[in-house]
Amino acid sequence: MKVDVDELSSIQRRVSIELPADRVANEFSRAYKNLGQRVHVRGFRTGKIPRKVLQGIYGEDVKGEVRSHLVEECLAEVVKDRGLQIVSRPEVDANEIREDDGFSFSAVFEVKPAIELKDYRGVEVEKVKIAISEEQVDEALKRLQEGHASLELVDGREIVQKGDFVTVDFEGTLAGKPFAGGKGANYVLEVGAGHTLPQFEEAVVGLQLGQQQSVPVTYPDDYPNKEIAGKSVEFALTVREIKQKVLPVLDDDFAKDHGEHGSLAELRAAIRKRLEDELNHYQDEDLKEKIIGRLIQNHSFVAPPSMIDRQTRYLMERYQSQMAGRPGEEGEPAPPMEEARKNLEGRAARQVQATLLVEKIAQAESIEVSDKELQERVDSLARSAGDRGKGVREFYARPDARDDLRAQMAFDRTLSFLLQQAKIKEVDPPPSTVDAVTEKS
Repeated sequence: MKVDVDELSSIQRRVSIELPADRVANEFSRAYKNLGQRVHVRGFRTGKIPRKVLQGIYGEDVKGEVRSHLVEECLAEVVKDRGLQIVSRPEVDANEIREDDGFSFSAVFEVKPAIELKDYRGVEVEKVKIAISEEQVDEALKRLQEGHASLELVDGREIVQKGDFVTVDFEGTLAGKPFAGGKGANYVLEVGAGHTLPQFEEAVVGLQLGQQQSVPVTYPDDYPNKEIAGKSVEFALTVREIKQKVLPVLDDDFAKDHGEHGSLAELRAAIRKRLEDELNHYQDEDLKEKIIGRLIQNHSFVAPPSMIDRQTRYLMERYQSQMAGRPGEEGEPAPPMEEARKNLEGRAARQVQATLLVEKIAQAESIEVSDKELQERVDSLARSAGDRGKGVREFYARPDARDDLRAQMAFDRTLSFLLQQAKIKEVDPPPSTVDAVTEKS
């Protein structure tokens, strides 16, 4: 077998292969022998069918099979022998194949770029100095308190006020006729919360318990329901119940009942620890992104377009899935798919660069994931999935899925290594940073 490998670019190779006639003949013999063992031809016993008979019936099919097998087999040999890391589907250009002649073909494909590593240890990054304040602990405790609030019937008042939770029956008419979606019973509404149309919530304020009252509601011109957009609807409203939110008292009993701690002070300490852990995780992830950004800046290499295209398609699939499950927001339509794809291409290119660079560093540092560690991660994922654990195990029984998980684990481990090696400088935060981190926590 004669082999030539041409470097078309830093990420593209062309392999040209010439095979002698005897190897082609042997491959045809193998193909016809296998064929004769599995087909039936009238007048002949299986396994005893003359080759000329098989050629007359299946000749073209055998040619295609031999051609495909030789291309796949020889290309795999060359890739392994030359250490080529293919990342795209080869584009094959082959001559006509004949049983009594040699065979030649060429294949063009993309490979991973050669990356010369530079100063990846001790990358200098800045970390904003942020501490969890008492106000943040108070806010988290308040959210916990709100989460355990109860709704209780209002005693001694029959007029709806802002902040009430009311149960209402309603029926809307448009131009004297009922309209679709304009009727409801036992509808619970938090008055003034802004969860529904503001005009509707405002109309409920001041209504009396148990009495049907008619109130007009004018819908905005850009309301999603075109049937009532820009029109006035007359609603017949009856308030069935008026309730108020009652918050539990923040004391030691609350800490025992809802926080699983012996006292309120212990609960506050646990909340602070959780917020600090979340903050540290957020800052570590931010530092890793900064390290990747610095490394990409310091290393000049071309990312294979095929890898960028695959990652873009992956991000697009995730984007479409997210948009499909998200109701449209008034006045904020989703961007067109072409615009979304263009925006995601840049992110995909950076992700591919990061993957290639971190993979190279992992090789240089001999950072690997053992089969035992991989199986432990699969077991952990299966346990976390609960009833879907069996499906998780079946998914990761696939070699490609296990390879992807192993690669992700190695990537994460290498980033943690780079973070440990980094030179981190703490800086004072701008005023807005504290608020941003508070919201994330």
